[in-house]
Amino acid sequence: MPELRTTGADVVLCDDHPVFAEALAVVLARHGFLVRAVAHRAADVVGLVTAHRPLVCVVDRHFADGDGLVELPRVRAASPGTRVVLLTADRDPRTAHRAMAAGAAGYLCKTAGVAALVSTLARVAAGEVVSAVPAPRSPLRVPEHAEAHRLAGYLTPRERDCLAMMVDGLGTAAIATRLGVSVATVRTYAQAVLTKLGVHSRLEAASFAVRYSLLDAPA
Repeated sequence: MPELRTTGADVVLCDDHPVFAEALAVVLARHGFLVRAVAHRAADVVGLVTAHRPLVCVVDRHFADGDGLVELPRVRAASPGTRVVLLTADRDPRTAHRAMAAGAAGYLCKTAGVAALVSTLARVAAGEVVSAVPAPRSPLRVPEHAEAHRLAGYLTPRERDCLAMMVDGLGTAAIATRLGVSVATVRTYAQAVLTKLGVHSRLEAASFAVRYSLLDAPA
C-alpha cells in the first residue's frame, strides 16, 4: 500500500452547501491538506480545477444547478492528473458504481465522518482507489442517522427554515429579512436549533444537517 500523503496534498472542494464546505475546508486544512479553492455551483467546478490543477478534487453529488456525477468526466478531461472523490449524502450503491465508472478515484458518503474522509483523501492522494459504498439503511445498522432525524423531529417549521438558511450560509440579519421577523427572533430560533440538535454553533448545526440529510425530506 502506498504511504499516505496528507501534508501538502492540494484540494479543490466543490459542495452545494456553503457552510458545510467552509467547515470541511477548515477540517482539511487542520489535517495538512491545502485547499486551493471552493466551489458551490456545478458550473464552476471545471473552471476551478483547470485553474488550479489540484491533486484531488472533492465533488458533491447534488448541486442546485447540476449533478456532480456529470462533472466527473469533465474534470478528468480538463485535468487528467487530478484525482476526483465524490462526496455525497446519496446512499444508493448504484451511485458509487456510476461514479467509479465515470472516472472517480474515490467515493464516500457524508455520514462516514471526518476520520473516514481524511483517510479517503489521503489514500486517494497517494494513488489508491477508494470506494466506501454505504450499507443499506436500517435502524440497527445506522443508529446515528436515526438519532439525528429523531432530534430534527423536535424542530418547529420556523426552526427548520432557520436551519436551512444556516446551511445556505445566511447570517442573522439576512435570515430575519427572509423570514420577515426581528433579529432577536432569529437568535431565538437559532438557539433552539442548537439546543435541539445538541450542537454548539451554527456551523456545527449546518454541517450536522448536511451530513445526515435533515432537510431533504420531512424529519
